[in-house]
Amino acid sequence: MKKKDKVITLLLLSVFGLSMLTACANKFEGTGSKKAADAQQLAQRLPDPWKKEISSIREKMEGEYRNGTYSGIGQGMDGWIRVQITIKDNRLTVDAVQQEGETQSVGGYEAVRDGIYAAQIEAAQGPKIDGLSGATITTYGVIGALNDALAKAQ
Repeated sequence: MKKKDKVITLLLLSVFGLSMLTACANKFEGTGSKKAADAQQLAQRLPDPWKKEISSIREKMEGEYRNGTYSGIGQGMDGWIRVQITIKDNRLTVDAVQQEGETQSVGGYEAVRDGIYAAQIEAAQGPKIDGLSGATITTYGVIGALNDALAKAQ
């Protein structure tokens, strides 16, 4: 092959390579990562699985706890999860479930934000909650934070 043909071949391969990189660029609506955009677009088409009613499992907590407001902390996927509860006459109420550093559209971020964990805790009147599929570490962080708060109430 002549030197001129080699240069032309290399040039064409370079142009083809660059065009492939451009063609494979993330093309999606909205802001954020491609995963977040995919999740948002999918969520707009599917029924919300968290909208189901959470029924009460227990009226009161198992064991004896002191009345008061208590807070606990647990380790989530990417940061700390804090739970604040109030106990009155052995009845648990969740005041707040907060997260630091959890990633939107991944794991339990929306469940913390939307109060799903709080509703599950109040229905179970303790840490024996179902949690969420795909949010195992966040669920364990919420349970750990709740156990920490309950230990202070004993």
